[in-house]
Amino acid sequence: MKNLDKIDIKILQALTRDGRISWRELADEVGLSLTPTLRRVRQMEDNGIIKGYTAELDENKLLGSMAAFISITLDRQVDEILHIFEDNVSKLPEVMSGHLMSGGADYLLHVYVRDLEHYREFLSVLSKVQGIAHIQSSFVLNTFTQRTAPMVTKR
Repeated sequence: MKNLDKIDIKILQALTRDGRISWRELADEVGLSLTPTLRRVRQMEDNGIIKGYTAELDENKLLGSMAAFISITLDRQVDEILHIFEDNVSKLPEVMSGHLMSGGADYLLHVYVRDLEHYREFLSVLSKVQGIAHIQSSFVLNTFTQRTAPMVTKR
């Protein structure tokens, strides 16, 4: 972030809002001509600041409208069990993200399901993964903010 100036931040903000913006529209929005705008974008791509361009999908329409966060505690934290857990859980289509955590639980999963019956089916599959000692679920009541990329600002 230290090397980004106001123009770079404008470029990132515009691309975050609309990854399909034309290069001409992007240049106009940030107040540069096309060539310097493209040079800046390519430099941020080369430096790994921009990792790629993706489509934003609607989880509700594809997976279901019930979101939950599931805390998982393993019976032991050894490399073999961690690997088995991560390998198995990453293949479940309901899992949007999975995180190895510090604190009380070993893992935190963000999942989407259609309804309670689908959740019970998912839980039945999840509970069979080797090494799980405890599962605790919290259902999302309302999402007040969700980002597909970090909010880029200069302070």
